[in-house]
Amino acid sequence: MDLDKDKIVTQDELNEPAPIDQVEERVDAEMKKLKGEAKRQVADGLGDAKLAREAERLKEEGQRELDSAKGE
Repeated sequence: MDLDKDKIVTQDELNEPAPIDQVEERVDAEMKKLKGEAKRQVADGLGDAKLAREAERLKEEGQRELDSAKGE
């Protein structure tokens, strides 16, 4: 079976990013979520409300980025 080179459509032609190119975005988003969780645990231990709010913001931002990266 021969491939008809005229019928092949590449990801570049479709302007579609390759999954391997999206890995870094997903890893960064996961790291934000983990960092937020760690900060929340520290904030709970210290009783620091400001740190707890920052931790929640970081976790939510990471989740949004992860959802966005998965949706692309």
